[in-house]
Amino acid sequence: MKILVDTQCWIWMLAAPERLGSVGRRIVESYANELYLSAASAWEISIKSALGKLTLPTSPIECVPALLARTGVTAMPILHQHALRVATLPPIHRDPFDRLLVAQAQIEDLLLLTADHAFEGYDVKLLPAWS
Repeated sequence: MKILVDTQCWIWMLAAPERLGSVGRRIVESYANELYLSAASAWEISIKSALGKLTLPTSPIECVPALLARTGVTAMPILHQHALRVATLPPIHRDPFDRLLVAQAQIEDLLLLTADHAFEGYDVKLLPAWS
């Protein structure tokens, strides 16, 4: 399966895998799955780190690429079509990073691994991290 991992789930995957449900843990631990992390998540991590809301072992510039490489997660760029698709989404979720993840999952036909119930209102294939 090809899976876009939302920011919170990626952080849990690295720092607190027990916070993922049993299905979520199996998904991220299986080598049969292709995991992707959006550039939107790297942007969100950078902002939260700069604001002191997220503590990282090193700067995001060093940490995020190293952790992607260590975990075998593929970086997904943000394309214009992803950003423009956000305009077509209903205003269910107010977080711009999460709205972009929905758009990317829709366009790239990816499953979206999330712990956020707000995603359930979108026309997107979800893998709930809570199960």
